[in-house]
Amino acid sequence: MPEHRRVRGTIALAAAAGVTLWARSSTFAAPNSRRDAVAGGVLASLFGSSAATAYDLPTLPYDYDALEPSIDKETMMFHHDKHHATYIGGINKALEGSEQPPLLDLIKGAIKSGKKPYRNAGGGVWNHDFFWLEMGPASSNGKPSAKLEAAIKDAFGSMDGLKETFDTGAAPAALFGSGWAWVVVQKDGKLAFTTTANQDNPLMEGVDATEGIPVLGLDIWEHAYYLKYQNRRPDYVKAWWDVVNWNQVNTWYEGALDGKAPDVDAPAAAAALASRKKAAAVAKKPASFNFKANLETSINFGT
Repeated sequence: MPEHRRVRGTIALAAAAGVTLWARSSTFAAPNSRRDAVAGGVLASLFGSSAATAYDLPTLPYDYDALEPSIDKETMMFHHDKHHATYIGGINKALEGSEQPPLLDLIKGAIKSGKKPYRNAGGGVWNHDFFWLEMGPASSNGKPSAKLEAAIKDAFGSMDGLKETFDTGAAPAALFGSGWAWVVVQKDGKLAFTTTANQDNPLMEGVDATEGIPVLGLDIWEHAYYLKYQNRRPDYVKAWWDVVNWNQVNTWYEGALDGKAPDVDAPAAAAALASRKKAAAVAKKPASFNFKANLETSINFGT
């Protein structure tokens, strides 16, 4: 074997070992973590894999108990690790052997495609990716920007008016069964409240709702609240406001005014996780690995 190919192969093996060490020592480790997907992607690029990357279950950008008392730890664990994961598995199975489109493109055309997994499982993936990012610990969520506050006042009269609209529109009498309640930015830049059944959302072309770009969304499926609230859905709706991440909503609102839908696929969730847990990452230093090959080739993992 030529010397340069031997060196290249040794470097690839060293890189694989380093990525594995990094993945196992990462402070962001969690079940079905994006960490594993990143490590797998690096290894695939090194060894020439051409397999399509499936949609991932994103790591929550906070701890399971971070939204208490509004949303309890047990609900978050079941909701994220079981229900969201089921939607991920459903859409990945439906796309086996096919090209994987960007998630946003898939859900926009889901209804017109006539493919139920695209609408139900695909919608469930996007909706939940969105849901985790729009919430956070009450102490760090900020408040509506001046521009968003003015838009809320224009559309609903006040913040209290917006909350009352949710109270009424998301009540069992108004939204029977499972679904979502949303605030969307319409094409004219105005805010509007709407609801969707099952895992539909306002970005889907042909949806039975007010179409627009979502900036707020509340999961009204029973699995989102039943462990804590049982049949008291109105209590869940009221408590949810305490964990709305207005910092994120403000960003999405600005994007929506320019016609941009929220970027909520797994990489966006991973970025949010990195931002919120930066201090934890610094506190726990990742494993260090250094390899030197011939020709003074050097690879470093960690610091």
